[in-house]
Amino acid sequence: MKRRELIAATVALVVSSRRLYAQGARRRLSFLAIGDGSGRTLNQAELALFDGLRSHGWIDGKTLIIEHRFSQPPDRLPGSVADLIALGPDVLIAAGPRAAEALKSATVTIPIVFVAVFDPVRLGLVQSLSRPGGNITGLASSQGVAIAKQIEILRELVPGASNIAILVNPGNPIHRLMLAEEVPRTARNLGVALPIVEATTAEELDTAFASAAAQRADALIVFGDALTVVQGPRVVALAAKHHLPALHLWRQFANGGLVVYGPDVADLFRRAGGYVDKIFKGSKPADLPVEQPTKYELVINMKTANALGLTVPTSLLLRADELIE
Repeated sequence: MKRRELIAATVALVVSSRRLYAQGARRRLSFLAIGDGSGRTLNQAELALFDGLRSHGWIDGKTLIIEHRFSQPPDRLPGSVADLIALGPDVLIAAGPRAAEALKSATVTIPIVFVAVFDPVRLGLVQSLSRPGGNITGLASSQGVAIAKQIEILRELVPGASNIAILVNPGNPIHRLMLAEEVPRTARNLGVALPIVEATTAEELDTAFASAAAQRADALIVFGDALTVVQGPRVVALAAKHHLPALHLWRQFANGGLVVYGPDVADLFRRAGGYVDKIFKGSKPADLPVEQPTKYELVINMKTANALGLTVPTSLLLRADELIE
């Protein structure tokens, strides 16, 4: 082989190798989302993760390969977890507590970033917020959104409310913790009745709302859960059907729901992109502190308030981040 041909062949080999390396160097991210896959897409809050990743130079299909599966209904969860682990991701994203628990149980080696978990310490996901330990870290969701604060807002909307139902999913580990401690403590401290209505399936939501109405609830608090997120339109419609002023945790419920008070979940998913970036660059989840929400939203749907015959006081109007007319 002539010298010129040898040089050309060597250059071609180097270029080819670099291309192969570049293709192989694309990172893999597996995302266990909160939905049921009915629309085959992620919800608006979850899509903010892609914005967060892009801000750090990680673009799906170019520098990153993202695969997602869904955690709902609950019997789908084991299969979704197995699928995502089998893809051999560099990082796993878990939306919500049950997804985080399922992924943590499935691997002790693949880094996990959870998003929107109420109390990851009490749930046993991390050792502490400052030093998570293990292969998991992330962003807590509603630390700081106390039931007492939710009741305060509802009482401003419904003066004299003393019987406020709480919709829970007994299969949600966070709900079980709150029912054991915070709910009874709040009821005693505020002198209010907080009857519990339960739903683990979409069909049971109808029964839960009927039960709240039968118990003459003045209002209702909807605890954050994958079931109610997926069944958001149904939850809003049932509240309207039973004429129940309802307070929700997530922004999506402002579309028809009376009032939303809780963390900006889209912001949490956006910030999760920073965690992924750090892990891709060599940081260990054990050394990345769990972060708390920095943005909270108070959104009031004035149309729904009017339909319920409620007058929104000036105190709430001035504090609201958004009023939906």
